[in-house]
Amino acid sequence: MIKADAYGLGAVAVAGALEVLDPWGYGVATVDEGAELRAAGVDRPIVVFTPLMFEDFPAARDARLTPALGRADAIRRWAEEGGGSWHLGIDTGMSRAGVQWRHVGALRDVLTAHPPEGAFTHFHSAERNDGTREEQERRFERALADLPAPPRVLHAENSPAVERRAPSPWSVVRPGVFLYGVGSGPGAALAPEPVLHVRARVVDLRTVPDGETVSYDGTWRAAGDRRIATVAAGYADGYRRSLGNRGTALVRGEAAPVAGLVTMDMTMLDVTDLACDIGDVVTLVGRDGRRLLDVEGVARAADVSPYELLTGFRLRMPRVYVESDAANQDAAGDAAGGGAGEAARGGRVRGGGARITERG
Repeated sequence: MIKADAYGLGAVAVAGALEVLDPWGYGVATVDEGAELRAAGVDRPIVVFTPLMFEDFPAARDARLTPALGRADAIRRWAEEGGGSWHLGIDTGMSRAGVQWRHVGALRDVLTAHPPEGAFTHFHSAERNDGTREEQERRFERALADLPAPPRVLHAENSPAVERRAPSPWSVVRPGVFLYGVGSGPGAALAPEPVLHVRARVVDLRTVPDGETVSYDGTWRAAGDRRIATVAAGYADGYRRSLGNRGTALVRGEAAPVAGLVTMDMTMLDVTDLACDIGDVVTLVGRDGRRLLDVEGVARAADVSPYELLTGFRLRMPRVYVESDAANQDAAGDAAGGGAGEAARGGRVRGGGARITERG
């Protein structure tokens, strides 16, 4: 699944990285997302999982996309317009899109005339050990039994389901957020490697005297003289405003708390007890030395889901992609001491993971 610009990491680049795995295909949410991949040379099947309006059909057909359909009128219209392959979405409890599992039999005539290449469902709580996934699978199996003929491609598992069971009983699986370094917590048999690092530079340093405030609304007040570093990244870059007074960044591998509200373009850190200079690279998400600020932890501090945090970095963060053999390198350390990284005070910093974003 590389919808939402590959969860904020860049769909074209991520597709290129995933090609070595020889995937069956890719999943997107919109025709424009699929067309972007086609323009970049992706030739595998691309399934559009959000239901399309009829006026989107010509563009989907021209880009050789595979829509997810669940209504008789949409299936007929797609076939009449020569659309090609499509997948039947079956709602087994998500109540979002697709034909309800109880009503698949009512589509028998249209499915006989226009059989789907594939059929799928979507789990709403696969990370929970509450029996809902098993119930949805039973519903899926009952719905499949009502089809005139079994489709060639069947799929159900999202990331949490993939993490908890292998092999799949279906044709393919649909890993999503797992690919971007986010796991689903206790009970998972697999744990992802972190692949995202968000970094920015210190652009200002000042000593704030006892009792002075920092940032909007004066929510942070210095207890004694404090040294404050200003980092060139804010909520317009995807670093959430809610991390004000709650978030933590890494400066030379050491933790520095966010001081005051995160502003649109800048974030302030309390670096009183740390070595820090203007131009230093600060890690807002990811690894620096032995410390890791994982996506889940940063999202928890921001009171958002990891999905929201990741997709928020689509805004104006420039992206630097790094080969996987650099995954264990420390970007800040390399930059300061030579090696694989570029100079910390010039250009972008490379190393330290499959992808680094840097602002400033």
